[in-house]
Order: sequence, then C-alpha cells, then structure tokens
Amino acid sequence: MKSPIYLDHAATSPTHPDVVDAMMPYFYEQFGNPSSIHQAGRKARKALDDAREQLAGLFGARYDEVVFTSGGTEADNLAIFGTARQLQGEGNHVITTVTEHHAVLHAFEALEPVGFDVTYLDVDDKGLIDLGELKSAIQEDTILVSIMYGNNETGAIQPIHEIGTLLGERGIRFHTDAVQAAGLQPIAFSELPVDLMTISAHKMNGPKGIGALFVKKGVVLDAQLTGGEQEKKRRAGTENVPGAVGFSYAADLAVTTRAERSQTYDACRFVMLDIFYKQGMDIHVNSRAQDTLPHILNVSFKDVNVETLLMNLDMEGVQVSSGSACTAGSVDPSHVLSAMFDDEAIANSAIRISFGLGNTKEEAATAAERICQVVNRLKANT
Repeated sequence: MKSPIYLDHAATSPTHPDVVDAMMPYFYEQFGNPSSIHQAGRKARKALDDAREQLAGLFGARYDEVVFTSGGTEADNLAIFGTARQLQGEGNHVITTVTEHHAVLHAFEALEPVGFDVTYLDVDDKGLIDLGELKSAIQEDTILVSIMYGNNETGAIQPIHEIGTLLGERGIRFHTDAVQAAGLQPIAFSELPVDLMTISAHKMNGPKGIGALFVKKGVVLDAQLTGGEQEKKRRAGTENVPGAVGFSYAADLAVTTRAERSQTYDACRFVMLDIFYKQGMDIHVNSRAQDTLPHILNVSFKDVNVETLLMNLDMEGVQVSSGSACTAGSVDPSHVLSAMFDDEAIANSAIRISFGLGNTKEEAATAAERICQVVNRLKANT
C-alpha cells in the first residue's frame, strides 16, 4: 500500500495539533455556558470574548463585527437571507455569479420563488466577472450583491476592491464569501469595501463546525435562527466556546505564517506542473498563475473520465477531488468550469489539487508522478 498524500485541503484541512491543545480545556474543565452568570459561565464568556477579539484583530475588524456561526454555509445564508428580508421593502433585485459556492448559489435560487429577481453574472475563461457587466446589471431596486473573494475550485480571485467601490457609490450592500481566501490573502475588513464577509475555521486548520460572518457596524440583518439573544441577537444558540477558541488560534497561525505557506504552495504547484509538462501530459490548466489563490491547482487531463481518475488516484494514495457534485453515484460536470469554458471535455476531466499543512515539494513531486502513471494507464486501456 503506497503512503497516502492528502491534496484536498480546499475541501477541509487537518486541525493543527496546537489548535486541538488550545481547545481541550473548554471541553472538560472550563465547560460553562457563556450566558450563565456564575463563575463557570463567566470563564467561558471570557474565553469567547477573547477569541472574538483575536479573530477581529487578525482580520482588521471591530470586536462587535464578528458573528460566530456553525460554519461558512450558515454565515453565507445569514448574510443573504438576512439582508434580503431586512431590505425587501427597498427592492427585490439581487446579484451574484454563476461560479459561487453552492452555499451562496442555492441561497439565491431559494430567493426566486419568494419574489426576488436574481441576476447571475457570467465569468470569463479566467473565472473573473466583467465590471462593466456588473455595472449594467445594477437596477434601481438592487439591494444585495454577493461575489466570492477566491473561488474554491480554481482559486480565481475576484477584483473585490473595485467591485466594492462600485457598489458603495450606489449604496448597495455587498457580501463576499472569503472562506478559501482567509489566511492566504491579506484581508483587513475595515479597509475592504464590503459590508459582510464569510470565513470558516476548518479551511485554515481549525475545527469543523464553526465559522464567522463579519458584519460592518451599522449593517442590520434579520436573524435566521430564533431562540436566545446570543451574538447580539443576530444568531441564536449557545455559543461553541471550544470551537471559537480553536478558530481564533488557527486563524492566528494562518495569518502569521501566510507568506511562508504561500511560498511553499507556489513551489508545490510549480513542481507538479513541471512534471506534467516533462512527462508530455495533455493537460489544460484551469488555475491561472496570477490572480489565483496559491494553494489551488485545477487541471484537466484530456480524454480521461474524472470519476475513474479519482478512484484510481485514491487507490494509488493520491487524495484529490473534482469540483463536481456526486449525485446518485455519478459525477456531474463542475458548474464553475462549465461557466468558464465552452469545451465540456475540460469540465469533465478536471481535478482540483489543493495544498496545505504538511505538504512538501517532495510530496508534490511524488503525487505528480503517480498522477501521470494513472492517467497514462487509463488512456492505454481506452
């Protein structure tokens, strides 16, 4: 059995051992409910407050702008549904892109049956929107635009500052899903022209089950959960104290090691592409070197079925993914790549390689060699 090489960090990342250590006391020693007024509750509240303050500082936000959620999906939903319902008296037109994460895309689709008019912006072959098309799409009753910071399949980085400036001049609320970008891009929420921003712990070596929505001071949302008055009445439910502690610790590690990790991921990317080209592989690189998150490499191997490729790579110990959705045992083409390219063969033969904690150039080289062997074998058998 060949040693496994995990290259699917964009899907989820291993929790850093130091993060686990930081969380442990809040499971069995300082386990109080942060809403309780006794000593155990006060200790839990202090841990939660400290985590919120640290997370805010790391991403250039105010302490009271951080809303803890159960993850990126809930944060996206809170931003979209919370804004739509809060501002529906002012308009019913909203805008997003065809390449969003499904947590955003499906939320916008759910708004259509309840009276909202949704514009889905197309992207070019780099995965980027056209600012002119966005400007043309804006209507008098446009109340919300949601465009992701960096794409989870290709890593394409949208021109968030330009988009935000355009929308700010028109008083339109702007949300960005920064789940993949946080910890890998220098983000200062106070300087970013966005009203709402989503991040998630498990993409930056933190625990699963916790995320955050950053909400600019003065922005009001309709809460999506009813119950208690936690998170300043924006998100009901007993707060996940161990998760918040782990989240802030992981974010600190991610931000302070960002430059070093980006350099490592760039090197891994270069090594893999170099081997692919030297081995004469017939590939189409769907992640551009510029304006792309450093940890994501999306490549299509022409004339190779992606489902078969993924299964064979797994047997060889190479753990990667496609950007596709598995439905009833079949793999549907990636909606992101289908939007970027007219050639269906590109979407049908693409894998996403994503680097993270523990990956080295040597591992990348070994994985690339195994990928070449598998692809050549599959082609020989067709």
